[in-house]
Amino acid sequence: MIVKEEFLSKLRRYFALNLYEVKIWTALLSRGVSTAGELSDIANVPRSRSYDVLESLEKKGFVIMKVGKPIKYYAVHPTEVVERVKKNMRKESDDRIERLESLKESDIVQELNTLHTQGVELVEPTDLSGSLRGRHNLYNHMELTVRNAEESVIIMTTPQGLMRKVEGFKETFQKLKKRGVKIRIATQLTKECADAVKDLKDVAEVRNSPTKGRFIVVDGKEVIFMVLDDKEVHPTYDVGIWVNTPFFASALEELFNLAWKGMKVTIPTGK
Repeated sequence: MIVKEEFLSKLRRYFALNLYEVKIWTALLSRGVSTAGELSDIANVPRSRSYDVLESLEKKGFVIMKVGKPIKYYAVHPTEVVERVKKNMRKESDDRIERLESLKESDIVQELNTLHTQGVELVEPTDLSGSLRGRHNLYNHMELTVRNAEESVIIMTTPQGLMRKVEGFKETFQKLKKRGVKIRIATQLTKECADAVKDLKDVAEVRNSPTKGRFIVVDGKEVIFMVLDDKEVHPTYDVGIWVNTPFFASALEELFNLAWKGMKVTIPTGK
C-alpha cells in the first residue's frame, strides 16, 4: 500500500493521530478487515507496536475489534469517524474549560498571582515591552491590555481593523463602558465599516481621521502599535510592539487629543 506522506500529514493534523496510527488506519481502510500482523506488514509498522496502535484507534472510535482467533479489526466508515472525533474534541474542550474555570478561585491561581506580582516589582520599567508577531497574538494581547483599562482607551485603526475589533472586543468594550472607562476610536470612516460604527455607538465615540495609523493607548500608560499596513500584510506576519511606559504613552495621548479636536463625527451611510 502506497500512501503519500503529504496525505498522512494532513490526517495527523486533522485527526490528532501519530504517524503509526495514521499508517495502520489507512492500511485497515484499504482492507476493510484485517489482523494486526497483516496491517503491520502493509503499513510498515513494527509488529510489536501494531497491537498498541490498534487498541488506541479502537478507543478513539476509528476501528472495531472482532473477538476470535486470530483477532481481526474492522474499519469504521470515515464519515462516522469524523463525527466521533468532533464529539470527542467537544467533550475534551468542555472538560478543559470546566477545569480552568474551577481554577479561578483556587489556591493555585492565587499563588500564581502572588508570584507574578512579586516578579513585576523586580522588573525595570524598560523591560516591560515586547514584540508581538501574528495577528492572533496581537489581538490576544490587545484584549488583555484593554480589558484592564481603568480610565481611558484610545484607538487609531483602519476600517478593516475597526471591524475586527467590533467582532473581537465588543463585549469587552461594553464592560468598560459600564465601569466608566472612556473609549475613543479614530479611523477612516467608509461605507465598508458603517455597520461596525453603528455597533459601537453606545459604548465608544468614533470619529473620522484623515490619516492612517494603528495603535492603542490605555490609561496613558501602555501603548500597542502596529508597524505594518494591515492591507499589505498577511495576518500571520503582522507585527506589533507593546510598551509599558507612561512617558511615551502620555505624549502619544496628548498628540491624539490635539488631532481628535479636528476630527469630524461623520457617520457613513451603509451600502
